[in-house]
Amino acid sequence: MKNYFMALASLLFISHQAIAQKVEFEEFDLDNGLHVIMHKDNTAPVVITSVMYDVGGKDGSRERTGFAHFFEHLLFEGSENIARGEFMKIIPANGGTFNANTSQDRTYYYEIFPSNKLELGLWLESERMLHPVIDQVGVDTQNEVVKEEKRQSYDNRPYGGLLKTIGENLFDVHPYKDENIGLMEHLDAATLEEFNAFFDKYYVPNNAVLVVAGDIDYSKTKTMVTDYFSAVKKGPEVVRDFPSETPITETKKAIAYDKNIQIPAIIAAYRLPGQSTREAYVLDMISSYLSGGKSSVLYKKLIDEKKEALTVQAVNLGQVDYNIFALFALPLGDVSLETLLADMDEEILKMQNNLISERDYEKLLNQFENDFVNSNSSVAGIAGSLATYYLLYGDVNIINNQLDIYRSITREEIQSVAKKYLSPNQRVEIQYLPKTEDQ
Repeated sequence: MKNYFMALASLLFISHQAIAQKVEFEEFDLDNGLHVIMHKDNTAPVVITSVMYDVGGKDGSRERTGFAHFFEHLLFEGSENIARGEFMKIIPANGGTFNANTSQDRTYYYEIFPSNKLELGLWLESERMLHPVIDQVGVDTQNEVVKEEKRQSYDNRPYGGLLKTIGENLFDVHPYKDENIGLMEHLDAATLEEFNAFFDKYYVPNNAVLVVAGDIDYSKTKTMVTDYFSAVKKGPEVVRDFPSETPITETKKAIAYDKNIQIPAIIAAYRLPGQSTREAYVLDMISSYLSGGKSSVLYKKLIDEKKEALTVQAVNLGQVDYNIFALFALPLGDVSLETLLADMDEEILKMQNNLISERDYEKLLNQFENDFVNSNSSVAGIAGSLATYYLLYGDVNIINNQLDIYRSITREEIQSVAKKYLSPNQRVEIQYLPKTEDQ
């Protein structure tokens, strides 16, 4: 978590990626079920090879949480043809960069190379999928890495427990209730056999999408992909049957404590339809209207005019099964958390009772169009969008028509969705307080 609330805001890229100019791409499937998307952009001698696996924090036994995030690290250990620790040396030695990240819904690996290293990128990802080395040495090594990450990013960072607190209070039965990073005691208790079984279930070609984007030739790239990935065996289909949450009909109140903070926070979190629904797009616009920049209504009211808050945000966190819409504020001085929440509610009530102005509506559309163009201004951004829309939305063409969806949303629809989903009786209100020695 880069700061007290960036963990929520940073995930908005899933919902906020589109571009005004059409993105051309080609798709094909290997016999083992691997879906491949290629995008050609010859303006710079750069290529990205990336694989998104349909596995995240929500997957696996609830007695073994955090496996997907653990594998984000573990699959850099090496393979039958790559010695331990060499994976992360080979890439920079060939002028490349790399990274990986895990959400509740998916895991994403990518390498960016000079375009003459395309074959190297494909080989590395095929090695990760075909025959990684998953042994006790690697498990023990990465277990310590994950524990240190948890200490630095969550346990000892101010407001590092925000997402955990929201998840465990907003969800009762769906696995979104558990932290993406998982419980360390679950990782400690896991056997090598359990790790191998998790890999065999989820890290299979028919549960993934490969994206190759940049300075490529379609025909040559297809041949290379086929050569490197056809040997990977198809796995069993992943079947998910997560329990559904009962709608919240009465306000739930909770208190959480953080030893690393001095300023309390107020959070109002709503459990809403998943990111691919039309309502989720409308809620994106509502969150931007409320806190998207210094001209937004909550910023102007709570920070500029009333000088009640140090910061205020409304975030629509995109997820496959349920989105999280959250209001968040830190008080300035002696302002009470109740006052902050009441003032935020007042602006939502205005949206429910009145249409937003034509001027604000046009500003929203301009803001979204600018954000979308910027989000896919790089080959890496386009690759991430292509993978996300295919795997998590079920329609890769959203990369070219998502902006039209936002443009089709009316002021009346914004009002209707605000009325339907953002009432106080449909949420969890959390007081996030400094922890003292006696608590």
